[in-house]
Amino acid sequence: MTQPALDFVIAALAKIRETNDHFPRASRTVLAQLQATLSVAVPQGETSASPMERRPQPATDKTELLEPIRERVCACTKCAHLACSRTQTVFGVGNPDADLMFIGEAPGLDEDKQGEPFVGRAGQLLTKILKAMNFAREDVYIANVLKCRPDTAPGSFGNRAPTPTEMQTCRPYLVEQIEVIQPRVLVALGAVAVEGLLGMRGTMRELRGHWHAYNGIPLMITYHPAYLLRNQAPSEKRKVWEDMLLVLERLDRPITERQRSYFL
Repeated sequence: MTQPALDFVIAALAKIRETNDHFPRASRTVLAQLQATLSVAVPQGETSASPMERRPQPATDKTELLEPIRERVCACTKCAHLACSRTQTVFGVGNPDADLMFIGEAPGLDEDKQGEPFVGRAGQLLTKILKAMNFAREDVYIANVLKCRPDTAPGSFGNRAPTPTEMQTCRPYLVEQIEVIQPRVLVALGAVAVEGLLGMRGTMRELRGHWHAYNGIPLMITYHPAYLLRNQAPSEKRKVWEDMLLVLERLDRPITERQRSYFL
């Protein structure tokens, strides 16, 4: 961005401030990107160089942009009961430049211990699905709506679903992650993830199998891998795989005949 362009943006923001009741607002991600752009802008008084002479503008390092969000998540105590019961927060894992991002509901026992999403039995099945799609876990980004494991009563087993209040409280962190990563396609795993991300409820029978959108990003809704562990019916497994074939098509990835006839 050249200095005249920056001056134009500043003047436009000043006009908005003078003529509106509310000040202009921007996300932390946008501000960080603007700051990175400013650092390589042409200094005032310097003549514009030819295209061959212009200094290249380095791409914003998404890992660096994610780190302050991770630090705030790690120190978060907005849900005091979860902050007291958790072993650690579970931020997210994978490639910050990924085209494909998976979103689950909340960490379970294994995730709480290891600090990484989808590492238990459901996570092993997700890894298997990714492999069938010709992805490694390192190629995609995986996160949850909730960054803490929902607390359970002493002596109880298993995991509980996060409450609407817990998801609403934690959701801004996920929103910031998506803003930084900017995937081409999102996949929401299960109805709870859909509620936490979109604020809408519905049966998976109604929601899955066709495209939705989140802030302009194509969103595919499919069953959570944990559902497939409880329901081993080939027909249910095939539904998830058909959803993933739609994802591959949207990403312009080649699909082999073997993949088209594949069952999980």
